[in-house]
Amino acid sequence: MRNSVIRHRIALSVSLCLASAPLPTAAAGTYADAIPAIKPSVVAVGTYLKTRRPPINMLGTGFVVADGQHVFTNEHVLPTTLARGESLVILTGSDENGQARSVVSTVRRSSHDLALLRMAGPALPALRIDNTNSAVEGQELAFTGFPLGIVLGLHPVTHRALLAGIVPMVIPARSSRELDASALSSLRRGNFKVFQLDATAYPGNSGSPLFDPTNRKVYGIVNMVFVKTQKEALIKDPSGISYAIPARFMVELLQGEGLTP
Repeated sequence: MRNSVIRHRIALSVSLCLASAPLPTAAAGTYADAIPAIKPSVVAVGTYLKTRRPPINMLGTGFVVADGQHVFTNEHVLPTTLARGESLVILTGSDENGQARSVVSTVRRSSHDLALLRMAGPALPALRIDNTNSAVEGQELAFTGFPLGIVLGLHPVTHRALLAGIVPMVIPARSSRELDASALSSLRRGNFKVFQLDATAYPGNSGSPLFDPTNRKVYGIVNMVFVKTQKEALIKDPSGISYAIPARFMVELLQGEGLTP
């Protein structure tokens, strides 16, 4: 009888603990709350040529930082040259209120495939960049951008991403015969570390902000060309793995320009 009472009390205690425990919907709610807050700061980067059809050619994703008039993207997103009459533009808003804003100035940092653009027009909501270098392996993140370009309109989408590893950018050559021009250029850039993500990104995602939905800070910038050509040149059709440049390099660039992250 005594054992039966004890078992009853234990069962009641466990049921009360389960009843008072938070339901596993907090994470989903965090993402759902973060996405509409992030989207107004995500823009498309492209070129405009009046005589072209369509006149706008979307090149990649960017996001607003600092004073609301600056945009980060990957340097490889930008064209090396522009045709006569063609101009670099930032596409803001949505299909209902979209705008093509002129790019007033461009600062490039080729060593980390970064470009900081200043756009014309009023300021937009700026994302905060983490300046603590505190990203850790296993951290749950997300990125928002235009994986399919703007063929479906100005509708950025968000994908979850697990920070699977913090890995060296450069893969050392096994012999001197592998030190071709590309490898030597990579070595000159320095063996810095990048984020390896358990997520699938596409070329249009280049320049997307990699953020933590719990605090909405940007921890990196998604990169689909600069890193992959170095790290996965020997892998055929890789999938499910993407990379991002850590935020600290963006912080350094902003501070060098007298801007606050």
